[in-house]
Amino acid sequence: MTTPVDLTSFAHSLPKAELHLHLEGTLEPELKFALAARNGIELDEKTVDEVRATYDFTDLTSFLAVYYPAMRVLQTAEDFHDLAWAYLLKAKEQGVVHTEMFFDPQAHTSRGVPFDDVVTGYRRAAVRAQAELGISAELILCFLRDFSAEYAMATLMEALPYKAWIIGVGLDSDERDNPPTKFAAVYARAKAEGFFLTMHCDIDQVGSLENIRAVIEEIGVDRIDHGTNIVEDPALVALAKEKGLGFTTCPVSNSFVTEQMKADEIVGLLREGVRVMINSDDPAYFGAYVADNYVALAEHAGLTPTDLVQLAMNSFEASWLTPARRAAYVVAVRDYAAEKGVPLPA
Repeated sequence: MTTPVDLTSFAHSLPKAELHLHLEGTLEPELKFALAARNGIELDEKTVDEVRATYDFTDLTSFLAVYYPAMRVLQTAEDFHDLAWAYLLKAKEQGVVHTEMFFDPQAHTSRGVPFDDVVTGYRRAAVRAQAELGISAELILCFLRDFSAEYAMATLMEALPYKAWIIGVGLDSDERDNPPTKFAAVYARAKAEGFFLTMHCDIDQVGSLENIRAVIEEIGVDRIDHGTNIVEDPALVALAKEKGLGFTTCPVSNSFVTEQMKADEIVGLLREGVRVMINSDDPAYFGAYVADNYVALAEHAGLTPTDLVQLAMNSFEASWLTPARRAAYVVAVRDYAAEKGVPLPA
């Protein structure tokens, strides 16, 4: 007789990659206060509870209205290191062994922080994670889509001396009136420079399906962030599956900016064999890191430990690791499942 598997502990220890994580979205209130004190910044909020009370979002726009002002406490390379390191310590507790982390340089350079301070601080934490935590960590430079394409191109040019530290480029922020094609030339140059490509296609936006079609057929991305509205077009789903595109879904954050966590869409894509995986997005703001997202989705949708194994395998298969490293991590997931007596996916 097999022993029942405790879903929470299984999910937390399950080896996994996190591919949709905004470093600026890991700014916990306690660290926000510490950095404000270090940099002589007076905050409007006086307690942790007051900060958390501002985390009241009804959609993407209301979230961003809180998200960007909080970043003013990030001033120096040391600040960026400390932010990333705090996330990586949490990631270790959540079973993350590989992470590809978004960062938003324009959110900092636009207020006078040098690009070099941002990227060197984050890079130092990533290197330290491998040495001290055994976590493989990479950086993805995101352009802010509500700024101009010219500013995005200038940011890409500024990043070129740091190419060895940045694995790919992404696109985030407010999707309204900022379609993927606005950045077609920037992405063409990024691809020519050897960067991997991903783009946010946020849930339930005006023109969601057309934006998803554009990122697949016109931009030619390697992954899509969010993107679950693709279920509205079976032909696009089939195309994404054929191309092996990964979808970096974020169930808990979905539940903050729309009516529910899009569990039916995520599970539907999983059952179709699409390379969908689970991530935490902006965990300091949504109160759930990556393993917590696994548990939340599993409990809501009735997923089994075998389903979680498939999601973890997908996270590595959609990663930008070398084929050999990717395969080794998939073996580690399989070994973990075997150790826990969990059947492997068919």
